[in-house]
Amino acid sequence: MARYVFITGGVVSSLGKGLASAALGALLQARGFSVRLRKLDPYLNVDPGTMSPFEHGEVFVTDDGAETDLDLGHYERFTGVACRKTDSVSSGRIYSNVLEKERRGDYLGKTIQVIPHVTNEIKDFLRVGDEEVDFMLCEIGGTVGDIEGLPFFEAIRQFAHEKPRGECIFMHLTLLPYLAASGELKTKPTQHSVKELQSIGIAPDVLVCRSEHPIPEREREKIALFCNVRKEAVVAAYDLKSIYEAPLAYHREGLDQAVLDAFGISPAPRPNLEKWLDVQDRIHNTDGEVNVAIVGKYIQLEDAYKSIKEALTHGGMANRVKVNVQWVDAEDFDREDVGERLSGYHAILVPGGFGERGTEGKIKAAQFARERKVPYLGICLGMQMAVIEAARNVAGVARAGSEEFDHEKGEKRFEPVVYHLKEWVQGNHTVSRKADDDKGGTMRLGAYSANLKEGSKVAEVYGATVIEERHRHRYEVDLKYKDKLESCGLVFSGMSPDGRLPEIVEWKDHPWFIGVQYHPELKSKPFDPHPLFADFIRAAVDTSRLV
Repeated sequence: MARYVFITGGVVSSLGKGLASAALGALLQARGFSVRLRKLDPYLNVDPGTMSPFEHGEVFVTDDGAETDLDLGHYERFTGVACRKTDSVSSGRIYSNVLEKERRGDYLGKTIQVIPHVTNEIKDFLRVGDEEVDFMLCEIGGTVGDIEGLPFFEAIRQFAHEKPRGECIFMHLTLLPYLAASGELKTKPTQHSVKELQSIGIAPDVLVCRSEHPIPEREREKIALFCNVRKEAVVAAYDLKSIYEAPLAYHREGLDQAVLDAFGISPAPRPNLEKWLDVQDRIHNTDGEVNVAIVGKYIQLEDAYKSIKEALTHGGMANRVKVNVQWVDAEDFDREDVGERLSGYHAILVPGGFGERGTEGKIKAAQFARERKVPYLGICLGMQMAVIEAARNVAGVARAGSEEFDHEKGEKRFEPVVYHLKEWVQGNHTVSRKADDDKGGTMRLGAYSANLKEGSKVAEVYGATVIEERHRHRYEVDLKYKDKLESCGLVFSGMSPDGRLPEIVEWKDHPWFIGVQYHPELKSKPFDPHPLFADFIRAAVDTSRLV
């Protein structure tokens, strides 16, 4: 049975609970333990799938088709353990499950209450798969004291109480603010946060204190005394130049040892940190740098493209170069000359998105990359815009566009080269969708296979002719334009196994121009860069040498 670590946060949000959880998972792995990480989010959305990228950042998709919090991306990137539907839950999902059971009569007419029905549902979620791993790390979103988070805090309190002693511990992240006027780190916010946690029956075993300055021994002792934890369990979390320094930084501060001590695991296995030492070396010891433009529509919040930015970093590690990412608003091309704005970049990436806003700018970016022979990677909508650009400017389909944009406006303005996906094969059954279905969970989601054309650029990059990648989209390139586009040089180099859905396109007379319908960034890791991103950055390096 698994040992449980419950990770909570206090004082302010965005302290880095997800990163701390992921780093702890990596350190426990380095000591030979198996881990699984989970996220419990207090918001009432059933999942993040319908939330604006400006509200929540990117949606991370699992192999089994769950739309989840972006922290699950951190979990996968740091541990290499593929997340599942059972690794992410929200208040909305919990309440939805409880209400469905009530409607079915599962509760036999009882009055439905937060305690015990909601808390029992949360505890049932926590137990799933606990026989599979040595450690289950469960992060509670938000901060202690949030009204919507109270059922989760009560559930983990009950869960730990019901488990045998020594099978559950609590790790709490807080902020130690620095007051420049007095030149002091202030411990009072941490004390109040722990007091709030204790008031609901949870006593932290490990405290992780986020600080911009070193924590003096006197302050560390004060925190330990007033928060009722051992001094060795007060762990400093300092700002880092790269998130991939976190496992080594937390190890230096003693986080993994503090957790193992809290469980009474002694002697603790020695960690093998070679993998993370190599990652750190590749980050800090580079042989050059490249400039990559991301032409997107949600650039005001970089977390909207979190996995893409990290995958580019991994591609840089694979080539031992620093990747300088520049965010370019696709709408800027309504006012600015594309050539002036994109000249000087060694590669261009156009990511996914929804809706018509900014798409004309993405089309212009694809045209610039095609005509100027600049390496181009189009992901999801970025692939579709590359196809529309080819149809308009090379194949002579002047009104080429997407059915998505006409559906949005309620009028027919385009010849739909990209159409609403009405039916596809998932496993051994057929899935059907309508354009006016509910938005949540109705896309083509999760891992699907694709067959790659022998001799194609993408087959060379993957070193294979059959791949499996994660999808999140409801529109597809229409196959009826395939012959016309291929006669112009745009090769459909990847197809679904049944041959009905285009997965990859590439220009055969271009140094590196690939568009993919799926999201390769979701499977990239610092110690295992995705081959598309690794080769994309290699092509950018080649371009930089020509400039």
